[in-house]
Amino acid sequence: MAQPKITENTSKLASYDAYFEMVQRRKKLPRNLQETLTDAFANIPVSSFPQVPGGKVIEIDAETSIGDAVKILSESNILSVPVKNPAAQNSLDWRERYLGVLDYSAIVLWVLEGAETAAAAISASSAAAAGVGAGTVGALGALALGATGPAAVAGLTVAAVGAAVAGGMAADRGAGKDAPTAADTLGEDFYKVILQEEPFKSTKVSSIIKSYRWAPFVPVAMDSSMLSVLLLLSKYRLRNVPVIERGSPYLKNFITQSAVVRGLVGCKGRDWFDCISSHPISELGLPYMSADEVISVRDDELILEAFKKMRDNNIGGLPVVEGTKKKIVGNVSIRDIRFLLLKPELFSNFRQLTVEGFMTTVASATHDATKAATPITCKLGSTLCTVIDTLASKLVHRIYVTAEDGDEVVGVITLRDVISCFIYEPPNFFDNYFGFSAQEMLGN
Repeated sequence: MAQPKITENTSKLASYDAYFEMVQRRKKLPRNLQETLTDAFANIPVSSFPQVPGGKVIEIDAETSIGDAVKILSESNILSVPVKNPAAQNSLDWRERYLGVLDYSAIVLWVLEGAETAAAAISASSAAAAGVGAGTVGALGALALGATGPAAVAGLTVAAVGAAVAGGMAADRGAGKDAPTAADTLGEDFYKVILQEEPFKSTKVSSIIKSYRWAPFVPVAMDSSMLSVLLLLSKYRLRNVPVIERGSPYLKNFITQSAVVRGLVGCKGRDWFDCISSHPISELGLPYMSADEVISVRDDELILEAFKKMRDNNIGGLPVVEGTKKKIVGNVSIRDIRFLLLKPELFSNFRQLTVEGFMTTVASATHDATKAATPITCKLGSTLCTVIDTLASKLVHRIYVTAEDGDEVVGVITLRDVISCFIYEPPNFFDNYFGFSAQEMLGN
């Protein structure tokens, strides 16, 4: 008998199953309580979830320029936005109407790709004048982000990209000042380059939507259950879930991992929540990963290595540790990459720049000396309620767990893990509920 063909899609779906099976093995919530909660979420309609601020989901057209997309993210104070297909404006099928979800980090990675191309266009002398070591930006793209070279910015001339990046780097125009933007604020220089410089301001969202951290568009209906949303945000690793009205392609809501965890904070006082959240995380099986599974970076390693680890492991942040005991001393995230563009002096000794040196520069750039020195942590004895409060109030995606008797990192708890704590997936729920088309998109 012929063996079934193993595709990239089926491989990704298998990884989702592996994560959730691991969660079910390690979490200690009584099975009957899990079943009760899962049944309850299965009977709560998505329509009951609070609307996005303002009551209207922000969308952008695929033909929107990158500059305008950044402006929309900034002014709307959001991290991601659904992208519409201009060729299907009148379609009543959401599969045709939406191309995906554009994430803030996608734009940052695209600019870095442009910067890599720029490295080929800037001469050694002009690069030195700009504060950029020859070949340095290219090394960032190739080693840290797996960049694929000029082909990724097809249609943009190397000279144009080089001129834009060199011009933006040549002078330090107050890089420490942050514009009021969505993702912990974009740097002002980055913001200006995106909005004002070529080729960035003329490039369309359609050019990068499927190339940089592309998120699939997998909606649920208003009368769907919240269980379907929670599974998409936890097991199936989506950071947001669009909500549509059945029979209509128009968005009614946009539910994120962060919004769900903030919603859990509002459940305080309810018996089921207080019963679970009052327990120490260790009694609930959290963190789900063991200490030797934690991916970290030493403070004396190169910052390039930190971003490479994030890329290779498909994670958005790492604890920074020192010594053999892995004492946590800081945190770096994928969003911090923007500072490599904003601070020209970082490039002057880039090949020697350590994680510690990078964190110090970031703290200086943000005028926040505690950014590098005070990572967000909890203890194994912390209650789940405390962890949820911290994630919600600090607007972060992960909290690092340290040993009771010291600062050694022994685990990580993400928004995804918190959501997974409360539910399991009933048999055949995914196959029956989502169908083949959603499986195809989730596997992309």
